Amino acid sequence: MKTHSELTLTVQIFREGKKYVSYNPELEVASCGNTVEEARYNLKDAMRGFLKSATKTGTLDLVLEEAGFIHKGKSWVTPELVTLDRMSLAL
Repeated sequence: MKTHSELTLTVQIFREGKKYVSYNPELEVASCGNTVEEARYNLKDAMRGFLKSATKTGTLDLVLEEAGFIHKGKSWVTPELVTLDRMSLAL
């Protein structure tokens, strides 16, 4: 397994009723909370658990490569975020 020190990941937070849903698209991990801060904290905890599990099973490198990260030296380089936008689509 290649070593890494820190990853930069995307956090999206949506309001659903009285709850906030947090989502990380790179790892496809989600969580929720009663506040934005709680949803963000719970997502961070869920991502840590996901990455810890991938490390234990020996699949961390594959997971990060599939998420678009590039291994350079002893670090993983975060995929470049080109745009973050919303668009309307008629149904």
